[in-house]
Amino acid sequence: MQLRADALDVHVTKTLAPLYVITSDEHLLALEAADKIRRAARAQGYSERDVLTVERNFKWGELLAANQAMSLFGDKKLIELRIPSGKPGKDGGAALQAYAKDLSPDNLTLITLPKLDWQTQKAAWVAALQQAAVYIDIPNIERNALPGWIAHRLAAQGQSADRASLDFIADRVEGNLLAAHQEIQKLGLLHEPGKLAHEQVQDAVLNVARYDVFKLSEAMLSGDTARLIRMLEGLKGEGEALPLVLWAVSEEIRTLLKLKAGMAQGRPLPALLKEYRIWGPRERLMEPALRRISLPTLEAALQQAAQVDRMVKGLRAKAFAGDQWDAMLQLALKVAKG
Repeated sequence: MQLRADALDVHVTKTLAPLYVITSDEHLLALEAADKIRRAARAQGYSERDVLTVERNFKWGELLAANQAMSLFGDKKLIELRIPSGKPGKDGGAALQAYAKDLSPDNLTLITLPKLDWQTQKAAWVAALQQAAVYIDIPNIERNALPGWIAHRLAAQGQSADRASLDFIADRVEGNLLAAHQEIQKLGLLHEPGKLAHEQVQDAVLNVARYDVFKLSEAMLSGDTARLIRMLEGLKGEGEALPLVLWAVSEEIRTLLKLKAGMAQGRPLPALLKEYRIWGPRERLMEPALRRISLPTLEAALQQAAQVDRMVKGLRAKAFAGDQWDAMLQLALKVAKG
């Protein structure tokens, strides 16, 4: 049974299922969902708790033993299985399939996993868990949804803010949902319920964004130059390796060129996206980006990327005015502006 995270509050007021699976890369949301299940389990008499973490040399027999062992006091038991890698391996996959077929009525099992990649989602053990469990797949909060998420959290503590303030917070906590949660709580402590002034938000919220080099391409594809500049400055300030940033941008340019070439041959874009394994938010950005960015711009950008690469390697002293990060910025902006 698939269950949305926002339906969990109502679900846990009823009789709990014997098996729950939470999969997400949003650690805050996964933790909140797990806490709701734990609280409900305690309220429904699951007073004993076993926690197992799948690490190197983990013995899968421990999971089966925990499920079969009787409580010393005859109490119902909560068994938590944490798989941080999301890869249980061959033995683990077999153990999970067997476990899902033989659930104890005296136990409640909670399995937590990171977001599973498309290949892992097709594994037999995943299918077994999806069939036997209440399966909660919590999606990432993407940048365009972050202001709305912040507004919802503010409303829960009796506060609100205008769109400019919501965007201000989102810019400073992007990629760090736990920090966003903390900043929202801080606003609740500092100010009374009601609408927050923009100055109050500015004074309270720190710049705690964590920038992801692979999110940089989203800003570039969407043509969001302000976000692109902010992300590159953030990556530079965090000490990110410039060759990795250049590689990510160059790969995006090459992908756009391949898609352009395929479309010029009359091939439909959906088939090309599938062939090059492009999905999720990136897939939705591709079509408008391809309309906006011309073929000559992409060809010039690829040549410019080669120049930046030589500059990074010290083979070209002055590829562009300014330093290597300036050159990187000019390259990314060329693609973003089309």
